[in-house]
Amino acid sequence: MAIKKSDLYSSLWASCDELRGGMDASQYKDYVLFMLFIKYVSDKYGDSEDFAPPVTIPRGASFKDMIALKGKPDIGDKINTQVIQPLIEANTRLARSDFPDFNDPNKLGEGQAMVDRLTNLIGIFQKPELDFSRNRADNDDILGDAYEYLMRHFATESGKSKGQFYTPSEVSRVVAQVIGISAENAVAATTAYDPTCGSGSLLLKVAAEAGKHITLEGQEMDVTTAGLARMNMILHDFPTANIQTGNTLAEPKFKDGEQLRTYDYALANPPFSVKTWSTGLTLGDSGKGDPYQRFEWGVPPAKQGDYAFLLHIIRSLKSTGKGACILPHGVLFRGNAEAAIRARLVRSGYLKGIIGLPANLFYGTGIPACILVLDKENATARKGVFMIDASKGFIKDGNKNRLRERDIHMIVDVFTNNEEHPGYSRLVPHDEIADNDFNLNLPRYIDTQEAEDIQDIGGHLHGGIPARDIDALAEYWQLCPELRAALFQPNRPGYFDLQVEAAQLKDTIHSHPQFRAFIQGLEQHFAAWREAAAGNLRALQRDCQPKEVIYTLSENLLAHAEGQPLIDPYAIFQHLMDYWAATMQDDCYLIAADGWVANTSRIIETDKRGKRKDKGWTCQLIPKPLIVARYFAAEQAAIEARQTELEATSASLTELEEEHGGEEGCLGALDKINKAEVTRRQKEIKSDPEAQEEIGVLRQWLKLNKEEAAHKKAIREAEADLDLLAYEQYPKLTEDEIKALAVDDKWLNTITAAIQGELDRVSQTLTSRISVLAERYAVPLPEVVDEVVKLSAKVEAHLKKMEVSAS
Repeated sequence: MAIKKSDLYSSLWASCDELRGGMDASQYKDYVLFMLFIKYVSDKYGDSEDFAPPVTIPRGASFKDMIALKGKPDIGDKINTQVIQPLIEANTRLARSDFPDFNDPNKLGEGQAMVDRLTNLIGIFQKPELDFSRNRADNDDILGDAYEYLMRHFATESGKSKGQFYTPSEVSRVVAQVIGISAENAVAATTAYDPTCGSGSLLLKVAAEAGKHITLEGQEMDVTTAGLARMNMILHDFPTANIQTGNTLAEPKFKDGEQLRTYDYALANPPFSVKTWSTGLTLGDSGKGDPYQRFEWGVPPAKQGDYAFLLHIIRSLKSTGKGACILPHGVLFRGNAEAAIRARLVRSGYLKGIIGLPANLFYGTGIPACILVLDKENATARKGVFMIDASKGFIKDGNKNRLRERDIHMIVDVFTNNEEHPGYSRLVPHDEIADNDFNLNLPRYIDTQEAEDIQDIGGHLHGGIPARDIDALAEYWQLCPELRAALFQPNRPGYFDLQVEAAQLKDTIHSHPQFRAFIQGLEQHFAAWREAAAGNLRALQRDCQPKEVIYTLSENLLAHAEGQPLIDPYAIFQHLMDYWAATMQDDCYLIAADGWVANTSRIIETDKRGKRKDKGWTCQLIPKPLIVARYFAAEQAAIEARQTELEATSASLTELEEEHGGEEGCLGALDKINKAEVTRRQKEIKSDPEAQEEIGVLRQWLKLNKEEAAHKKAIREAEADLDLLAYEQYPKLTEDEIKALAVDDKWLNTITAAIQGELDRVSQTLTSRISVLAERYAVPLPEVVDEVVKLSAKVEAHLKKMEVSAS
């Protein structure tokens, strides 16, 4: 059985619950990540005999040995001495500072509290779904994704001052892609370097783009974070990555002789505007005191170290090197020493581009940042700087903002292809930048303000929709030239009236032959994509790579959507990526592990007292509603029909109770309105000749109550029968039937519905805009004035009758 990503994540986050309370997230993350690390390397390399594993697991130092320590009073000390220490001694790349102290009473509690906490923590990682030795999809980086998941949540919980150990994965992906590394241009000897590597996410994203084991080197000043980076590299199957600890600016670890080592790619997300950047350096005003010649363009301000890291990166690049640095927006426009450095940077031609990001993406700060993209190889031929203002492309995610898949893809596409889009991107010539005193602030060059919706005085005075506003919808009229004439008629030169009723506007647009043909053409266009996608998805086999699956599927959809009028291809792309994250990726991991099988499983819930309760059954790949819809539609329809009858009966019963309830109603006099009370009251008055009306109401209530109960019983029995039919259908399914249910009924039906929603948005946008214009100019000002005069006269007449003066 595959490790389901959502189950893996929930299990890992549950391990955090065992540690919450005694410490904050910036501390307990170290314990959880070590447990993930030791469990993974034990499962993957613990029984390895036929090759030299990248991580050596000494005898007695595996996760199985930790299990044997559960419940023992010295469990914390034994983890330190019998597991962690031997692991360090057997692997030279690991250091004691990489791992937390499992015998720290200040964090883990004292005595039995520590024993219980560590015992429960180990127990969580014993769960069958965390058996990484059986996970056939491990080369698809499921562990790396889990690590990213934890790091993101830890950074969120750690707060402003402690979240800088993690660069958001989405930003790392943008950086890795815009520097231009790929499987086509990377070789085993390709080198990548991060001077402030944190937990290593930027380096790993670059390696992912390279598609092979390139050489990774990084330096991190925080000892604990450097340890996280080393574990991260191993979990991502990059155990040979070299992560050093120390202050990069004052004491760089990667040198060739007495000079900085240079790399094919260098990138960083340094701490923003660090005030102590020059600690340990003796530079002088000219920067000539630096032995590595990093500050020949000028020395950054003493209390703003942003350019110090950028200059370090530039110095660390080969003559053909490419790089990127994430910095606060202030580096684009701040003056004095930074202005001088900025001018030299632009004149050098090294600055290939600037990408402005949304605010509040990063965990250590809420300020907006930008990516400065560097390219030494083509510096002499470069005539400008390519700028992107992507500040508006994001989604809210809790108290942070996050780049969506569509935002990432659009940034990379536009940057890679040098596409100029008004309000988003343009290539700014060096001469224009020089004319602005080398100020690189993006709003100087890219106007992101939306066009103002101008009010027309003539339209308000004399009525009629301005031709200018109708002309602005030209893209619609080009596709459906006769639609414009069907909607509007001339009023006077330059103005038109809507010639259909506002309530009929939507139907008029939808039913127009040209518009209907246009939408049908789009539907046929995407139906062709669906047919091709269905063939590819049915061809999936056991051991397929889910990340390759979604890459191919999404890129094909995006390419299919591009160039189609009136629709946003990136919006359609995002629908697919959202569904992938929510449902489809787990399904693909199941197929990668087990093939096309639809196994059912019991749903067992455990309450706080440990009591287990059977809540029925489920099937992840083929949920019950799909089986019912395809094989038992008649039975389901019968249940729904009975449900309709039940609702009608219940409504009649409610109506009867409302009519005869209250203080004066016969039902209102009952202590409770239920079968026992109504029956009792009926017996009391059955011989009373004056109570015939009340008896009739009571009989009617009992009749409806009986019908309601009968409907409910019939529905319960029918649902139980249907549940059994569906359950018994699963073993009968052939592989082709499973493929049809998963591919057609589940995946592609969902995706197609989302695409249809985007097509519907085309008509909704047009309808909405025309409705706004028609309402805006529906009543000219003179008519409004006349109506005011008439109403004023009526008011005055009423006041006169009441002998009240209007003044």
